[in-house]
Amino acid sequence: MKRGSTLFLKVVLILIGVVTLVGLIWFPQTEGRATNLDLISIYKDPFIIYIYMASIPFFVGLFQAFKLLNLIDANKAFTQDAVHTLKMMKLASLTLIGFIALAMLYIRFFVHGDDPAGPTALGIIISFASIVIATAAAIFQRVLQNAVDMKSENDLTV
Repeated sequence: MKRGSTLFLKVVLILIGVVTLVGLIWFPQTEGRATNLDLISIYKDPFIIYIYMASIPFFVGLFQAFKLLNLIDANKAFTQDAVHTLKMMKLASLTLIGFIALAMLYIRFFVHGDDPAGPTALGIIISFASIVIATAAAIFQRVLQNAVDMKSENDLTV
C-alpha cells in the first residue's frame, strides 16, 4: 500500500478526533439546561461526565486504528501486533455500544418531560456504526490471525 493512502487515512482519523473533542467541549455549553450556569457547574452534571467517560472507548478505537495504519506503513501488517490492535478496536467498539445502551435506557426510563425519540434514534445510529466497526474488526482479526499462523508455519518449514 502506498504511503499516501495511509497518510490520508491518518489525517482523516486525526480530523475525526479533533472534531469530536471540540464537540465534547463545546456542546455542554450550548445545551438548554446550561444557560444560567458557570463553566464549573456545566461540567459537573452527571450525564455530561458519563458522556466524557463513554467517549474514552471511542478515542481508544481511533488510536488503535492510527496504530494499525502505522503498522501497515512499517510493513508489519501480518504480525501479532496487528491482530492485537484489531482485537482492541473490536473491544473498544463493543464497550462504546454498552455505554450507549446504558445511556439510552437511562433516557428512556428515568428522564421525564423530554421526548426520548431524538436521543434514542441518535444512539441507535451510533450503535449501528459501532456494530459495523466491531464486526469488521472481528472478521479482519480472524483472517489476519490465520495469515499470521500460516506465515509462522512457513517460516518454520523453511
